[in-house]
Amino acid sequence: MRGSTRWFSTFAKGKSSRQTGTDWSAPRGSVTRTLAAGNWATKCRDRRIQTMNIALTACAALLLAAATALHAQDYPKGSVTLVIPLAPGDASDTSARAIAEELSRELKVAIVPVNRPGAGGALGTELVVKSKPDGYTIILANNASLVFRSILDPKTASYNPLTDLTPLGLAMRSPSILAVRGDAPYKSFAEMVEHSKKNPGSVRIGTAGAGSVGDFCVLTINSLTGAGLTTVPFTGASPAVTALLGGHVEGVVLALGTMTGHLRSGTLRGIVISSRYPDFPDIPTLPELGYSEQLFGVWVGFFAPANVPAEVTRALVPALERAIRSPAIGAKLRPLGMLMEYSPPGKLLAEIREEHRRISEIAAKSGLIK
Repeated sequence: MRGSTRWFSTFAKGKSSRQTGTDWSAPRGSVTRTLAAGNWATKCRDRRIQTMNIALTACAALLLAAATALHAQDYPKGSVTLVIPLAPGDASDTSARAIAEELSRELKVAIVPVNRPGAGGALGTELVVKSKPDGYTIILANNASLVFRSILDPKTASYNPLTDLTPLGLAMRSPSILAVRGDAPYKSFAEMVEHSKKNPGSVRIGTAGAGSVGDFCVLTINSLTGAGLTTVPFTGASPAVTALLGGHVEGVVLALGTMTGHLRSGTLRGIVISSRYPDFPDIPTLPELGYSEQLFGVWVGFFAPANVPAEVTRALVPALERAIRSPAIGAKLRPLGMLMEYSPPGKLLAEIREEHRRISEIAAKSGLIK
């Protein structure tokens, strides 16, 4: 103990009792001096323990961060299923498969497209909503199946697009277009509205189905103009175009990609569009014609089930962005009437929320929902 007293006395030399909290004024070798050295040793030991605790906490945090990063690097370990809630062969299906190829190169695993059509896209969407949230099942879905269908047919589409899916990013858009035959008596939107007002019930507009984007475009036109257009829902875009060409309806409102060939050949003529499209610069939008609202267009985005781990989105979101922004993909899909347009998850969710609000209001005012 005498050696310890000497060491601590030397260590504390020059320090006042106030600084050390110990009385060093007692004679060397006295009990008081010995107790003082013991107290000082205890304090030093406590400080060493405190320092070690801080160091251990820091090491634990570093190890946790490293483990999280390592876990994130583990995804994906195998192939990812991409659900396409549409039948094979249409523009959205072709687009999904093209993006899947690019995404596969980005993630260095197979992206396997699987078509699950039915109920306007609701069946495929339900499949993903109920799948395991591990990032190995994702979907490329449009606003028709996510927003429109869930509002108008909640029994079939029992999911909530705002809470039951995790947005990964917007992929592309296709404008909705009101088209008539090339030999139609009205050459512009204003002429068609005037004709319909003078001849109630004479202008029938085909759409891709009840509750489709086209249906709501017709409701919007009638609300803004009082044209009184009659909606005729078909079982898809192709039957609607066939009916227009055969003279069974006077117009159609469909996604641009379903009739680009007819528009280029002049068989059909577009008279109003939801948003400007570079390949058809002469077709105006409603706001350009002086109206306060825009037609609904078609957007397509990637989604995962709700509650996917953060490390999954950290891997998927940037890979999707790179794939969607690929110039090769854009050049391949533009002739199909699809414009590649990436938006991050937060912005996509905000768009879904706003469109959900607007569709709900229109549906309620039109008596489509109670």
